[in-house]
Amino acid sequence: MPFHDAMSATPWVCLRCLRRSAIRQRTIARYQSTVSVANNISPALLSRARTIAEEHATLTKKLATEYDATAAKRLGELQSTSSAVEQYDKASSALEELQSLLRSSDKELRELAEDDVEPTRESIVNASAELRSSLVPVHPFAHLPCLIEIRPGAGGDEAALFAGDLVRMYEGYCVQAGLRFALLKYETAEGMAGTGGSHVQEAILEVDSPGAYGMLRSEAGVHRVQRVPATESKGRTHTSAASVLVLPSIVAEGGADMGENSFNDPKSDYYVDPKDVNIDVMRASGAGGQHVNRTESAVRLTHTPTNTVVAMQESRSQLENREKAWRLLRSRIAQQRRDVREEELARLRRGAGAGKAGRENKVRTYNWGQQRVSDHRSGIDVRNLDDVMAGGDALERVMASVRAWMAEQQVLSLVAEDEGRPSSKG
Repeated sequence: MPFHDAMSATPWVCLRCLRRSAIRQRTIARYQSTVSVANNISPALLSRARTIAEEHATLTKKLATEYDATAAKRLGELQSTSSAVEQYDKASSALEELQSLLRSSDKELRELAEDDVEPTRESIVNASAELRSSLVPVHPFAHLPCLIEIRPGAGGDEAALFAGDLVRMYEGYCVQAGLRFALLKYETAEGMAGTGGSHVQEAILEVDSPGAYGMLRSEAGVHRVQRVPATESKGRTHTSAASVLVLPSIVAEGGADMGENSFNDPKSDYYVDPKDVNIDVMRASGAGGQHVNRTESAVRLTHTPTNTVVAMQESRSQLENREKAWRLLRSRIAQQRRDVREEELARLRRGAGAGKAGRENKVRTYNWGQQRVSDHRSGIDVRNLDDVMAGGDALERVMASVRAWMAEQQVLSLVAEDEGRPSSKG
């Protein structure tokens, strides 16, 4: 064979190195591969990725002859998926070649192939993950700041205490992550015991760093706590809950251009027609010294089409309360509009078995007795409760696992949508 002739002419070249080179050079692109099944890449998902890669190739040829701004922008959007498909195909082809060499009668070739199988399989796993990730659409509000609303649920005093714990947990997380934040609203439940305002009736934390919504939107849902209350004489564990709502927040007028998210654009989710809003001013109530009940600084906005009500009295300035109330109202209306669109898509997803975890569902349990935090979406268990409640690295691990789970659900939704469409062939 020519291979052995080359070896006899150049005896100083390592046989092992040459054969390893030969293995790597004999890669053939096989688009419909059984490897995709082994790595849980749906044929529908792979087909979507290949369609995108083909569009990328077409645009690349077009831009080689003439420049077009729209085409160039689209090319950039498709780049990550096109690169992921290329890496996936290379890894898949390499593994198929190695599998064929494992059946070779040449013992040394089999040994070489065995050495490369595991690294190549790892490459396929990484390429598969990259491919799935590249197909997940970026959330339209991911780049925005956010508002975190926390309210006690079932459980009385203990639920109100836990709501306060969650406020401090997210404040700690923001400090650890370097996010700018401010307590926009903090109301205590009237008539409840406790000091320092720990029994929360409603709290709103504003995180005004760009991208905060993308980082924190996974926290929305019902958070459950299991612990022995300080007032429990028999040491029985009680279960209570608090709800967390995470809303995207638009910057104040005059800030950066938010494009489709501008609250001055009637087509924007954030647009609220002032004619649809009733504005009431009143005297502030509750603890607050001489200021309370002396000036009409409290503001209440009512969006009549949706009956959404927002009240703000934290500041002594009516103007500041009005601005905060409008910002919160716009965020709630924008979220409602997006929820309607997502619910329409969810019908198809539920039909294909890819459901959506709504905010009404229990998402996480904090067990004081076991010092354990369990997220019911990603399935992660973290036995470092103190660090979670301090907003530390343990909380980030939990949140990262949920973000990964949410991305996977989006991929499943894409597959469900593709498989649910009628074929264009025939």
